[in-house]
Amino acid sequence: MTKLFEQAVETARRLPPQRQDEIAHMMLFYADAPVIQLTPEEEADLATAEEEIARGELATDEQMRAIWAKYRR
Repeated sequence: MTKLFEQAVETARRLPPQRQDEIAHMMLFYADAPVIQLTPEEEADLATAEEEIARGELATDEQMRAIWAKYRR
């Protein structure tokens, strides 16, 4: 296990159980997911998103809750 991974696990240990489970679900998803090669269009979308972030154009808490509600198990 790398030091960074150990640090992440230690940080997660200090969180409430529900939050730990959310992190565990994400980790398991990513551990089993194949590496995806982005298309040029996806690369452009990502660059646009990064520019929006740099300008401070972020989703509200309410918008994020709506997104997470769609994908929560």
